[in-house]
Amino acid sequence: QVHLVESGGGSVQAGGSLRLSCSHSGDVDSDFCMAWFHQAPGKERDGVAFIDTEGRKTATSSRFTISRDIAKNMLYLQMNNLNFGDSGMYFCAAEKGPICSDYDSDYGYWGQGTQVTVSS
Repeated sequence: QVHLVESGGGSVQAGGSLRLSCSHSGDVDSDFCMAWFHQAPGKERDGVAFIDTEGRKTATSSRFTISRDIAKNMLYLQMNNLNFGDSGMYFCAAEKGPICSDYDSDYGYWGQGTQVTVSS
């Protein structure tokens, strides 16, 4: 059974940085695409960073860097120069397969999310 647990959220001033972590069960191996999604209050979840089964990474902002340590069953999201628009819940997601979809509906496994609040 797949379990994903995010951590590392919190409150930060604009311009600051946070590193989010996602601990996942061993069932999530290198055959899974993994992603981070952001959900601002009252809005839908949007993908912000993806890493596929070959280790290729994409991100919607150069301020975000996704990384993965398969041996430690961990996924990370380094977020720099945060702004107010980055506030919201951040979710770790996983789905088996080589291609990382941009759509949250294509991911079958989710964590409970971690809250990020950016203040001025």
